[in-house]
Amino acid sequence: TYTIEAMMKDGKALQSGTSHYFGDKFSRAYDVTFTGRDNTLQYPFQTSWGSTTRMIGAVIMAHGDNNGLVLPPKIAPIQVIVLPVAMHKAGVLEKATELKDRLVKAGLRVKLDDSDNSMGWKCAEYEMKGVPLRLELGPKDIEQNQCVLVRRDNGEKVTAKIEGIVDEIKALLDAIHDNMYTVAEKNLEDNTFDLKTIDEVKEMASGHGGFARTKWCGSLECELKMKEVAGVSSRCMPLKQSGTTGKCVCCGKECTTDIYWGVAY
Repeated sequence: TYTIEAMMKDGKALQSGTSHYFGDKFSRAYDVTFTGRDNTLQYPFQTSWGSTTRMIGAVIMAHGDNNGLVLPPKIAPIQVIVLPVAMHKAGVLEKATELKDRLVKAGLRVKLDDSDNSMGWKCAEYEMKGVPLRLELGPKDIEQNQCVLVRRDNGEKVTAKIEGIVDEIKALLDAIHDNMYTVAEKNLEDNTFDLKTIDEVKEMASGHGGFARTKWCGSLECELKMKEVAGVSSRCMPLKQSGTTGKCVCCGKECTTDIYWGVAY
């Protein structure tokens, strides 16, 4: 089994994408056969690949905040929401529509909200939906040939010239992506601890939470004891092993395998 083991903001683990090699155990159990080249019945070897709605949950929990979703630009259904300010004044809605059309033509996923809802309602609505970038355009902005861009990930406001708006927005979406990745990576690194004893793992799991990186002898007995005593399950063994020798976190036996433990959803 291979897994993408994701850490949520609360320090818990979420198995987010997996692939499993089953061999022929399920085909034998359910008597699934096929006729081979030698004209004999054979049991197929099976695999299972899991990239499911669980990964949507991972995105919500890993990046969301108290105002709602925070979606990475590359997967956000709407990347930019255009909000005309005082849109009933002459030229505002027309200029906002023109901007929206330019951005769509440039390959961006854009929506223009020209509803009669208040500006505050609209801002809260698209914050909750996690739209990465909000573009605000009012009469004074049009006079100065500019607009205001507001980032969902950190709330930062940027004043941008309309003539270079496409390049400015593309650069900001890249910056949002990079920042969201950096924040999530820091959460993972800050909450991953090198521990040596089962008591240390238990203290971490019952308190701060996070991932415990330890050595493991490979025995099922030690794995079950970690769950029983420390309250954690084995999450994954990293593909890149350190190769160093240490003592199993549970039984103290000399071993080289690196493993991650954590409390899982």
